Amino acid sequence: MDQNNQYYDMDSYREGNAIDKKKKKKDNGAFCGGLAVGIFGTLLVTCIIAIIYWNSSNAGPAINVNDDDAVTASTTTRASSSKSKSTKNVKADGFVTEEMITKLNYLYDMIRSEYFLEEVSDEDLADGIYKGMMDALGDPYSEYYTMAEFEELMQSSSGVYYGIGAYVSMDETTNIPRISGVFKDSPAERAGFRTDDLIYMVEGDMTSGKTLTQVVMQIRGEEGTEVHVTIIRDGKQMEMTAIRGRVESPTVETEMLENGMGYLQITEFDDVTTNQFKDGMQELYNQGMKGLILDLRANPGGNLSTVVQIAQQLLPEGLIVYTEDKEGNRKDYKCKGDKEIQIPMVVLIDGNSASAAEILAGAIQDYGKGTLVGKTTFGKGIVQSVIPSKDGTAVKITVSGYFTPKGRNIHKIGIEPDIDCDFDGTLYYNVDDPVDTQLEKAKEVLKGLMKK
Repeated sequence: MDQNNQYYDMDSYREGNAIDKKKKKKDNGAFCGGLAVGIFGTLLVTCIIAIIYWNSSNAGPAINVNDDDAVTASTTTRASSSKSKSTKNVKADGFVTEEMITKLNYLYDMIRSEYFLEEVSDEDLADGIYKGMMDALGDPYSEYYTMAEFEELMQSSSGVYYGIGAYVSMDETTNIPRISGVFKDSPAERAGFRTDDLIYMVEGDMTSGKTLTQVVMQIRGEEGTEVHVTIIRDGKQMEMTAIRGRVESPTVETEMLENGMGYLQITEFDDVTTNQFKDGMQELYNQGMKGLILDLRANPGGNLSTVVQIAQQLLPEGLIVYTEDKEGNRKDYKCKGDKEIQIPMVVLIDGNSASAAEILAGAIQDYGKGTLVGKTTFGKGIVQSVIPSKDGTAVKITVSGYFTPKGRNIHKIGIEPDIDCDFDGTLYYNVDDPVDTQLEKAKEVLKGLMKK
């Protein structure tokens, strides 16, 4: 793997790093799709001036951040418009004009002389400018991180969390955050949160217009403290209270099922996932596995490098995935085929399988190495890079799109299963003997494949 790889393919913010194979499923009710909220309404005049501050002398390397023991870097530069950090003394150059500087100073003076509510610091105003410029892209995956937010992002890759224990992603229909997975034995599970719950308010504060990072930082807090969250489930507003706690769990879980069927769930593609996957597969083989159910449901993605390494344990020789940037530059990720899986395989997917999970599912489908069962995946076919600054802040920005081995661009389309199967929440939640209808279908399909 190219050690200069700068892709950080992460579309969902973590509160932990595992989802219970039984509690992560999608409750397929109808959700409130008519919420008229917008996240990208920032004024352009407060957006464009941010380029003044982001210059090549201040930019650090682009990094691949998903584990604190495995941070790779590549040299990245950004064009400089000025080396000054004072808006009142900046020389207009390139994109930034004197008119922009004049207007920004006018707005600043108006805020300082007229604004009635709570005082806003100069630092917060400056952060608002930087965030506004990234918001103007209209891309929920591109984001400016303050120093505190970037530290939070780095912490999220360590595998230990102090929060409620859930994945949070941006719902593209409502543009507000939603729960895309709940972890086993987590505060979120104990409080009754479910996959696809829309996060409407945190501590009475509306989430519309906030980034994922901002919402997650509101949810997190000191261990043992309460957090009150207003959710929308099946079109109904509900009040939830969770006790924050330490969340730590592996990204791979395995179980030996009946009739020689092995079950392996990947909850996220972190740097630690590759070795956990290898160990899990070996454990299942040692128990006599003759067929595999690979569960990628509610998997929000993760490292591009990690999913490539796992695909190399399953696929035949050939292309795994390729990326193309705005200039049309292509990068291929290939498999030698020396570790190709030789037993039947069924892959479980759903609407919360995204990004790196779709790369793996798409490649398996293109090569015919497994049967996909479930629902159409999320449809995230783009890749992000995280670019830190020497001042401790950072920017995450979309840098390329990816394509399956057969050249499919699945962005905003998703990957359709070979066998469509709904998850019936009424048979799973709040019953004495829960039935996972999608897993049962996977068993049925795998049993047939194993007889051939």
